[in-house]
Amino acid sequence: MQRKIITTADGSKTIQIEGWNEQYHSVHGAIQEANHVYITQGLLFFISEVVSNPQQKISILEIGFGTGLNALLTLLASEEHNLNLNYFGVEGYPVSSEELLQLNYTEALDIKNNYFEELHKLDWETSHKITKRFSLTKQQKFFDEIADYDSYDIIYFDAFGARVQPELWTESIFKKMYDALKPNGVLVTYSAKGTVKRALKSVGFTIQRLEGPPGKRHMLRAVKS
Repeated sequence: MQRKIITTADGSKTIQIEGWNEQYHSVHGAIQEANHVYITQGLLFFISEVVSNPQQKISILEIGFGTGLNALLTLLASEEHNLNLNYFGVEGYPVSSEELLQLNYTEALDIKNNYFEELHKLDWETSHKITKRFSLTKQQKFFDEIADYDSYDIIYFDAFGARVQPELWTESIFKKMYDALKPNGVLVTYSAKGTVKRALKSVGFTIQRLEGPPGKRHMLRAVKS
């Protein structure tokens, strides 16, 4: 399927799958969306409202590692807020090196290091300590192969939309997410579709519909209560 690099409204780039008319990130701003949904409403919510000791080791599972943007922003947040993070990114189809070379996140974020390049050069299936506070494990597998239990504090659910891949937004997938989270764990996603809300509720999550990122009215946060 044809893929191309496009520039989103905040100047950051993303990958578009033309046959689906689907992007890895919002056309209204890739960095803006990722910061709002996953960092502000996910990670920062967790350390301010859920965890009693923000200096404890926090484990994050990303469903759809993709371009690595969410991982990069989380690494930067770990430095800014002095957080100790173990990050696990699951991806069935890794982005090609040619596509990664065209993404401009380092420049757009004005980063004076090579964190983005390093995230993608690391071997898969191995834990790597990138900074003293941030470790990354990339896992190449499909989402329905996840069988973790009581393992993660936060899940970034960033799969392609239900319009093009409805099988990724089902009760069976969200049951795996529920099982993978620790008690009081948090799942955040850009989607606010009614079918997604109902699937999350059906497996036991408590749902909050929140203001979405620029260009999108709402998003969802789900808590394993």
